[in-house]
Amino acid sequence: MVALFVAIFSNTAFFTSALKIYGLGAGNELFLGSLFIYIAAIFAIILSLVCHRILVKPLLIIFLLLSSLIAYFSNIYGTIFDYRMIANILDTDPAEALDLYNHALLPYLFLLGVLPSLFIYWAPLEHPHWKVETKARLKLLGMAGAALAVVYFPFSAHYTAMKREHRDLVGKIIPTYALSQSVKLAKRSLLSASYPHIVVGADAKTPEADTHRDLVIMVVGETARADHFSLNGYHRETNPLLKREKVINFPDFRSCGTSTAFSVPCIFSHLSRAEFSRKKAKAADNALDILKRAGVSVLWRDNNSSSKGVADNVTYQDYRTPDTNTVCNPECRDEGMLVGLQDYIEAHAEGDILIVLHQMGNHGPAYYKRYPARFEKFKPVCRTNDLGACTREEINNAYDNAILYTDYFLSRVIGLLKQNDEKFETAMFYASDHGESLGEFGLYLHAMPYMLAPKEQKHVPAVMWLGRNFDHDDVGNIEVRRKQRLSHDNIFATLLGMFEIRSTAYHPNMDILNHQHSEHW
Repeated sequence: MVALFVAIFSNTAFFTSALKIYGLGAGNELFLGSLFIYIAAIFAIILSLVCHRILVKPLLIIFLLLSSLIAYFSNIYGTIFDYRMIANILDTDPAEALDLYNHALLPYLFLLGVLPSLFIYWAPLEHPHWKVETKARLKLLGMAGAALAVVYFPFSAHYTAMKREHRDLVGKIIPTYALSQSVKLAKRSLLSASYPHIVVGADAKTPEADTHRDLVIMVVGETARADHFSLNGYHRETNPLLKREKVINFPDFRSCGTSTAFSVPCIFSHLSRAEFSRKKAKAADNALDILKRAGVSVLWRDNNSSSKGVADNVTYQDYRTPDTNTVCNPECRDEGMLVGLQDYIEAHAEGDILIVLHQMGNHGPAYYKRYPARFEKFKPVCRTNDLGACTREEINNAYDNAILYTDYFLSRVIGLLKQNDEKFETAMFYASDHGESLGEFGLYLHAMPYMLAPKEQKHVPAVMWLGRNFDHDDVGNIEVRRKQRLSHDNIFATLLGMFEIRSTAYHPNMDILNHQHSEHW
């Protein structure tokens, strides 16, 4: 009964997508009908194998509750629960998690989870002799297996094509895909725990001839998409302050991943996106480790969930609470990370300085919370985290207001650097960690599997500002290079290049500001 219930009521997103892909006619009605039997039979087999004696009720209730929660996120946001998404969920702090819950969750949880769970809880179960139970269980497994064979073999070509060509559709089967991906994540985590540490850039050093001090602020953006930056031609003026500055804008910049948990470690890793995995990155030195080894003072200030392990070996400051962030109204604002930075700079009288500021930025779905009231230029706005209750215009308005606040924040970063132009070669480098879906193709938020993710989740804004003492001879023909396809892959080498680090880990062709730069993606 649970297998049938979950197949019917928790998998509406799967069947709706399957209907859109295959449509009616040409015999597809029979194939679509077979999908229901196929899924229900798979569930019946899984539950028959794991539900024994005292485990029957607890496991069935967990199965129902988990299915109801996944159904909510799949239907409301179009979420696919692959292992990267599950890792992202585990990395999400409670405050961020609360933004994802709204009144629409309650019907899903109650009707698809709690109500049938109460039926399971109250149902009187008898436990016959193990021989009798085994015989009945084998009978059920045989019936389910026969049902699988009956519906699969006549449509084997359809099933094979679906698994190869429509993997996103397979990812919508609730909850088995999420469970299998959880097992995959657990295996990866166990492997990474025993992965040997890799020293990267052991020979890193600053040339003795470099007597000028460098001050670089790297801003890691959150959930900003390039096509909503007016610097990239967006029809709304979302970058009025950056437009006044002599910034270098990179219009064709791509992210490494589609989630913070994946992209942030990838940004600072020596590995390219094609090579990158979280376990490899966790076991290896990143750009911050190398810069610190070369004598650079490194500070990470965070107004997001965390550094995802990137700043484990450098000075880390959490700016998500009023205890440290003095600009909270009521949410702690990104600009609060700038308070006291001048004191930090002056306290380091020698050597180069790198400051990383990790924004809250456009973190969704509660975009309306991401900016102070004075930045609400575009109206009306979506004032709920239930994006399905808002129009596309309201969602875009709230999202664009948050972009407007990022524009203000970046202009203040530039203002701080200008104050230090006399003593340092100053520079700012901003890049968002990933983009965001705002209703295109029925998708919201981010963290889709990279191969399936739309460009809105991968095409991110990237902006650079260079102070008047920065060695502009190193920039070369930036007007040509900035229009090329660039990505997070270029940030590792660019950061090392900004500090003129010489090391075998530094590859000039990947440095955006180097004469030998070549297009890479």
